[in-house]
Amino acid sequence: MTVFDLTGRTALVTGGAQGLGEGMARALARAGATVVIGDLQHDLAATVAGSLGDQPDQHAAVHLDVTDEASWEAAIATTVERTGRLDVLVNNAGVEITSLITEIEAADVRTMLEVNVLGTALGLKHGLRAMRPDGAAGQGGSIVNISSVAATIAFPGIPIYSATKSAVDRLTRVSAMEAGKLGYGVRVNCVYPGLVPTAMGQGLAVSMADIGLFESPDAAVGAVVEQTPLGRLGEVGDMADAVVFLASDASRFVTGTGLSVDGGMGM
Repeated sequence: MTVFDLTGRTALVTGGAQGLGEGMARALARAGATVVIGDLQHDLAATVAGSLGDQPDQHAAVHLDVTDEASWEAAIATTVERTGRLDVLVNNAGVEITSLITEIEAADVRTMLEVNVLGTALGLKHGLRAMRPDGAAGQGGSIVNISSVAATIAFPGIPIYSATKSAVDRLTRVSAMEAGKLGYGVRVNCVYPGLVPTAMGQGLAVSMADIGLFESPDAAVGAVVEQTPLGRLGEVGDMADAVVFLASDASRFVTGTGLSVDGGMGM
C-alpha cells in the first residue's frame, strides 16, 4: 500500500463520461477507488463505469445535472446508499463557449456561469454536507475542483470562461478555509489544467480560428505550445494523475491551493 492508494474509498466524478473527466475516473479506479460517474449523458457514463473494473457492478453511473440542486441531492444520496461512503468529489463538469468580449451573448454567459460556477458551488455545498462529521458519509475526504490555466493567464477569446474558472479558484480557497475552521475533515483544492486535445480542447482551437484570432486551428495550438515551457500540449493522464494526488493521502497536508498542471504556461 502507498500514500496514493485509494482502496476502500468512493469517488464521485462529475462530467466523467468523456474527456478529462473520463480520464480522471479511470485514474481513480486504477488507484483502487470505487468510482461513481455523475453526468447528463447517463448511458455513456454507464458504459464508461462498466469498463472501469473487473466486475460489471464494481463502479456506477448516476444522472447528474450540476446546475440543479435536487439532482445533486439525488446523486450524492445514491452514491452513499450504493457504496456506504463518499470520500472524494471531483467537480469536473464544465463548458466553454468561445467569443470576443465585444461579441458575447447573454445566453452563453449564463450557461457558463451556471455550469462552471453554480455547478461547482452546489457540488461543494452538497459534498461538504455529506462528508462532514454529521453528514450521510461522515468520514471527511477530499474535494478537487477543476479550474483552468485560463484562470491564470489572459488568453484571448475566452473572457467569460476565464472569469468562471477564476471563480472556481476563489470558491476553492474560501471553502477550504470554512471546512478547516469548522472541523469538517475535508480538504478542498483545485487543478489548473493546460490545453489538452480532448473534444473540448480541439473545439476551442477551431473556435479561435473561426473568430479570427488565429489563421487556423493549428496556429492556435501552436501559440499555446509556444507559450508552454515544456513545449507540448497536456495529456489527459497529466491531469488525471494530479487529481489522484490531491484525492490521496499523499496530499494530506494540502488544502486551499491550486495545482498548475499546464507545463509552465501560467507561470
